Amino acid sequence: MKVINFAKQNTVINQYVAELRDVNVQNDRAKFRHNLARIGQFMAYELSKTLHYSEKDIQTPLAVAKASTPDDQIVLSTIFRAGLPFHQGFLDVFDKAGNAFVSAYRYYKDRDNKQVGIKIEYIASPDLTGKTLIIVDPMLATGGSLELSYQAFCTKGVPSTVHLCSVIAAQKGVDYIKKAFADYDNVTLWCAAIDPELNEHCYIVPGLGDAGDLAYGDKL
Repeated sequence: MKVINFAKQNTVINQYVAELRDVNVQNDRAKFRHNLARIGQFMAYELSKTLHYSEKDIQTPLAVAKASTPDDQIVLSTIFRAGLPFHQGFLDVFDKAGNAFVSAYRYYKDRDNKQVGIKIEYIASPDLTGKTLIIVDPMLATGGSLELSYQAFCTKGVPSTVHLCSVIAAQKGVDYIKKAFADYDNVTLWCAAIDPELNEHCYIVPGLGDAGDLAYGDKL
């Protein structure tokens, strides 16, 4: 599989990531959601360069124009809840895409909150057989929820191509995903930034905190 890290490129995505991280900006939830959506839009644009295209005839009021447009049948999917604004950014670009959703959350198995488990409770998806599946999730920490979400979506059909898209990933999570998808030559991991470590509670460092809480408020 292929890994793309936009932090190694000179792109405006870096500005939006910087604002997501900044504690002086994070108190504005609308701004936080907007930046997630903007990163989704720009990442979707870059991803669009990898799709399959063919030239088509477009009838204008005056004549026929030629246009090279994508042929892929895209299904855009996300993990509740933090993924919703990131998902919307992608949907702004791939506005004809089908949509899929999964509820995957992590929980701690021990009293010290160090051993993390992942649980999936809900999935809604169209048929994925032969389609281009894009899974967007702002934070890639351990990689467990992303892998389980992919497996859950594959119960709805096996896609021909898979794009895993994250805003901030931990190197440990990237390594986990590379190992989990080592035999897949049709999978690409897209990251706006890759951070060096996870802390003892499996939060990305330096990261940005809890994306879901920053986007939608604290939870019990």
